[in-house]
Amino acid sequence: MPLPMARVGGILSGIPDQWRVPLVRLALAWTAIFALTYRDWLAMFDQWWNISTYNHILLVPFIIGWLVYDRRAHLRDMTPEAWWPGFVALGSALFLWLLGSLAGVNTASQLGVVVALQASILTLLGPRVAAANLFPLLYMLFLVPFGDELVPTLQMITADLVIAFTHWSGIPAVIDGVFIDTPAGLFEVAEACSGVKFLIAMLALGTLVAYCCFKSWKRRVLFMAVAIALPIFANGVRAWGTIYIAQSQGIEFAEGFDHIFYGWVFFALVVAGLLAASWRFFDRDPEDMGVDLPNVGKQQWFAHIAALQIGVNKAFAAIAGMLILFAGWHAMASRIEADLPQSIALPQVNGWEQIEYAPTVEWSPKATGADHRLLGRYRNGDGNEVDVFIALYSAQEEGREASAYGEGALTMDTPWRWLAPGDAMENASSEYLLAYGHLKRLAQTSFHTADVTTGSATKLKLANMRDRLLLQARPTMMLILSAEESDTQNPVQSIATFRQSIGDEGEWMDRIAALR
Repeated sequence: MPLPMARVGGILSGIPDQWRVPLVRLALAWTAIFALTYRDWLAMFDQWWNISTYNHILLVPFIIGWLVYDRRAHLRDMTPEAWWPGFVALGSALFLWLLGSLAGVNTASQLGVVVALQASILTLLGPRVAAANLFPLLYMLFLVPFGDELVPTLQMITADLVIAFTHWSGIPAVIDGVFIDTPAGLFEVAEACSGVKFLIAMLALGTLVAYCCFKSWKRRVLFMAVAIALPIFANGVRAWGTIYIAQSQGIEFAEGFDHIFYGWVFFALVVAGLLAASWRFFDRDPEDMGVDLPNVGKQQWFAHIAALQIGVNKAFAAIAGMLILFAGWHAMASRIEADLPQSIALPQVNGWEQIEYAPTVEWSPKATGADHRLLGRYRNGDGNEVDVFIALYSAQEEGREASAYGEGALTMDTPWRWLAPGDAMENASSEYLLAYGHLKRLAQTSFHTADVTTGSATKLKLANMRDRLLLQARPTMMLILSAEESDTQNPVQSIATFRQSIGDEGEWMDRIAALR
């Protein structure tokens, strides 16, 4: 034990006197922020560790530490000073965390907790220290897991690339959404094939390389453009390669080759190729980075800003008070739940009758944590059939979010696969699903709470945020109208006819929830 303690003592003795107390206060502030937002940090770490898309984030804290350590000689001569405008940034970050946490928007709440750490540095150490560490501070944003929202778009881009390459290589193929039919079989550009993990990892790596290896902003921008476009293009080549090999070697061989060669091995080759092509254009030695914005302290405008100081004890007390305020606000708002009836039922609809729910392929939307769920089928005199799914929630929070990723019409581990987006609608989102390569189903999803009826997850979350912040208890409903495509039924027309019959959707849902 003496040797480790001696090393610790050596490290502490190497910290300049003017840094010791501010660093202790910063450590205490960070500890308090972690204590307030620990659920978000646990959720983030779970994603970093267990989801391959975010495994690279495990390296980000070490990269940030290295970037700051590399500045140690320059930072030694600086004197940290508490800065009162930092409270604006800290309060905004905590408010963003509160909004995201109450509405179940993980990206918003997690972004808020990371920005809160950044803002506490600005508040307790001052703008000169923040300016010297500008890039490491900004790079902390890569701690936030993001990218799931890009999956549908990347699926469609990859599918378009694959069909273009497939036709170019002389293989006859037909595309329908994200499904590509070839002589060797039917291929799906699934979520795992979207390339989102490569794109997100390349974005983090490319940003680091652009900063460390280039001085010219033109070269940085060009490098980042290539770093973003290359993984998307390469993923299209990867998916096409699987189809191309399958034509001569069979699907099983192609899938085995894909699992062995592609993935991170393929990504590593793409990264190596990008770095090799860019090497000759590097104009900055990573070991000679220095501090960011070295001359900003000489600017008169910056001197005026830096002069807005506050006593360290006052700053620390104000941070503690702010954390207590947001902790209390969060505790009160998170307990808000609307009163719901003990049971609900699908109502009668003019011109339609309820019939036995007997889909060709079993379809049951996902509504985790909903207090009530209804699923039934209606038929009108023309023989059109529409499936109606309704989920009613007393509150929206983690584990029961109507608009969360993975909730709604498409349920994993079923024969149904996402095919393509449907036509844009005013108050509903629309998507086509496919089962067994031939059965199509159109699903249109609407959300409703209070006076808001929308197909936008963002608008719903904003409405939920508003209600929680104002401590108003209002239920949320999810309505999915769906119809199978057949020789005798156009699902778009069938659902449109049903919508006309029920009238105002918001009022119709409120009646089901016994709110009218």
